[in-house]
Amino acid sequence: MKNIEKYRSLLNDEVQGLFLTSRYSRMYAAEFDIAEGYAILGKNGARYFTDSRYIESAQKNIGDFAVIDFERDLFGCLNRAVQELGIETLGFEDGYLTVSEYDLFRERINAKFVPMQGKINAFRASKEPWEIERMKKAQEITDRAFTEVCGRVREGMTEKELAAELIYCLYKNGGEGLSFDPIVVSGPNSSMPHGVPGDRRLQKGDFITMDFGVLYRGYCSDMTRTVALGYATDEMKKVYQTVLDAQLAGIAISKAGVSGKAVDAAARDLIAAAGYGEYFGHSYGHSLGLEIHENPNCNMRNEEPMPLHAVCSAEPGIYIPEKFGVRIEDVVVFEENGCTVLTKSPKNLIIL
Repeated sequence: MKNIEKYRSLLNDEVQGLFLTSRYSRMYAAEFDIAEGYAILGKNGARYFTDSRYIESAQKNIGDFAVIDFERDLFGCLNRAVQELGIETLGFEDGYLTVSEYDLFRERINAKFVPMQGKINAFRASKEPWEIERMKKAQEITDRAFTEVCGRVREGMTEKELAAELIYCLYKNGGEGLSFDPIVVSGPNSSMPHGVPGDRRLQKGDFITMDFGVLYRGYCSDMTRTVALGYATDEMKKVYQTVLDAQLAGIAISKAGVSGKAVDAAARDLIAAAGYGEYFGHSYGHSLGLEIHENPNCNMRNEEPMPLHAVCSAEPGIYIPEKFGVRIEDVVVFEENGCTVLTKSPKNLIIL
């Protein structure tokens, strides 16, 4: 089923149209990315509005919508669409509109507004085969970049310099954008799960954590690897193996129908049993796709079953303040009888 038809399944006598304002929902409906615009979807038609900067690209690549240049009269265009499509009530994206945007649209568009973000986003929890293929490609690019950047790590370079090398490798290997700003932290800074690359220089005996991903045709990859520079102490090796064992435990029970809480617990309980429970604070994993953080998640709060073909990160960690931290992250697809791991980079402790 095309994504536009999934959205149409939300329409009924009470809600006759959807007003898509976020880049992600517009991309999902149109199956093509236009940086700026709006879309109105009705039972028997659809309109995609953008301006002169993108109109030619939209007309060439968006087939299920009538493409309209709104530059001279946005609200006239929107109201004509509402009238032509017979829409009295519009489901809108309350999770993305600001208060001022909501007030403006509600005042200027001749339709009643009903919040529907949850229902609009719900379709993205389970990926179509073509979406998974794009995410596989994004992950292949990320794996190649990791292999290449490992050969660029040098004692004395700063975290910022290593981050710049990593970004170069991501683009060089085919990335079309970054999923997020890469995390590159070393030594005691690696105890900060979302630390920002700084001026600290890499030293022998450091753990170096790199968390990064790319966009490929609109879809994200995400991975983390922690490597050691020069050598690793026995304590570092023990913590690393504990994190790896925890990740493998979570992956082992990951399949459609298992709750996100259960997957999280499989990893969390192992880390706690090893004596490091207080040093693992964040969730085991999050869904990703068009956005780097989507739903559903593998965390302590999610008691719902993970859907078939959900794509989720697997990223337990141990972070000991003032000493070091370790995180290992793969991306997996939840299948009927297990999961498929998209990330192919090695997970044994690499000492550079």
